[in-house]
Amino acid sequence: MSETWTITELAQEFDVTTRTIRFYEDKGLIAPERLKQRRIYHPRDRVRLQLVMRGKRLGFSLDEIQEMIDLYDADPTESTQLKMFIVKLRERRKLLQRQRNDINKVISEIRKREQQCEKLLHRE
Repeated sequence: MSETWTITELAQEFDVTTRTIRFYEDKGLIAPERLKQRRIYHPRDRVRLQLVMRGKRLGFSLDEIQEMIDLYDADPTESTQLKMFIVKLRERRKLLQRQRNDINKVISEIRKREQQCEKLLHRE
């Protein structure tokens, strides 16, 4: 028999709440087996949850994550999924670089204003 997990065990492993896991289930990202009121998570569910968590950590939306996971189901060789993942990663990196540039500009502007205010204070 393959290894299985409870919702509590997966929540502890991935450091999320059981509510979060149920939310991902409601979104169709994972689909545990049901035995009455109990959820049984199989290796496939665990891998999918791991992919969801990785995608969230990288800043992808749940829709983007779903799209990538669905590609894996459609192409078990992972080729299509990996190609899409590369495209998504490049897009994400470019967005983050633009945001970093914007943040650096704002920090520079703040420094200038701070220095101006200090000069004005020392003039008094």
